[in-house]
Amino acid sequence: MGDVVFRAMGAVVAAACVLLAVPAQAAADDGGQQLFTFKDRRITESSGLAVSPTHEGVYYTHNDSSAAPTFYAVDGKGRTKATFQVRGAQARDWEAMAATKDPATGQGVLWFADIGDNLDGAWPDVSIYRVMEPQTLQDATLPATRYRFRYADGGRNAEGIMINPRTGRLYVVSKEFAGSVYAAPKKLRTDRTNVLRKVAVAPLMATDAAYAPDGSSYVIRTYFSATLYEPSGKMITRVSMPELKQAESIAYTADGKALLTGSEGPRSPVYRVPFPAGTAATPAPTPTKTRTPATHAAASTGQARAAGTGLTAKNILIWLAAAVAALGTITFIARRTR
Repeated sequence: MGDVVFRAMGAVVAAACVLLAVPAQAAADDGGQQLFTFKDRRITESSGLAVSPTHEGVYYTHNDSSAAPTFYAVDGKGRTKATFQVRGAQARDWEAMAATKDPATGQGVLWFADIGDNLDGAWPDVSIYRVMEPQTLQDATLPATRYRFRYADGGRNAEGIMINPRTGRLYVVSKEFAGSVYAAPKKLRTDRTNVLRKVAVAPLMATDAAYAPDGSSYVIRTYFSATLYEPSGKMITRVSMPELKQAESIAYTADGKALLTGSEGPRSPVYRVPFPAGTAATPAPTPTKTRTPATHAAASTGQARAAGTGLTAKNILIWLAAAVAALGTITFIARRTR
């Protein structure tokens, strides 16, 4: 157990060095505007956020862990328009959602990710549910298709999913000090576990991710900022975010010209954040046919590490406090087990 403690101490020191090496930045002055707050008292841990692909001015959210498989449709003022139960689904630790449109029928499709794993590999597999978007916004119970997944390189915690609207491919983004983007198989199977394979790196402690409506870029959210990428994994720019109690969600607006971000907590706010001046809302994608997933990961490693986490002095102190608390817990366990 002593070796475990020393390894933990090394991890804490390394993490502290990384955090302190990042230049402190002032609070976001990006012009982010509060769009609405969730009015429904049942929405206490908004963890996923998506814009309806077929109902104008409608947004979807769901609660975090220890909740029922339920999601909510709200309007532009944060008022709940309908509540939906997902039949045949579990909500072990729902952490993210995504919304797409079926290219064949034009009907909306909602995806709910039961991918949280705070023990980093405690679950043998994780699940993502596919639900057809209701055509009428009235309380209802909706059937789901369940897909099981496992990571090719071992279990881990994750809080972000995204769907490329051009290819229909699903991606999971892990939440780690050295995070990764994992691609699902092109064709998902319900009769066996689907394997997620690493194709790119992700910023430190990613809490959500989303693809642009036209598939030209994707965004990964952390507790402190957001980073835009081309589909190839090449970084475009970092976007400052408003300070939130616990930043959990990210999505593109319906027109793809700005980002939406939300937080956990009762009556939590959702902000609209414009792209930085000079950043194209829909950058031309980098051709990918000459680059393999391995080269995507290698090429973007330095970019993701340099993407910055938007850390303020306050953020650094929070991280260090959490690290010290974790180390104290490990030390206590070590002493008890001597």
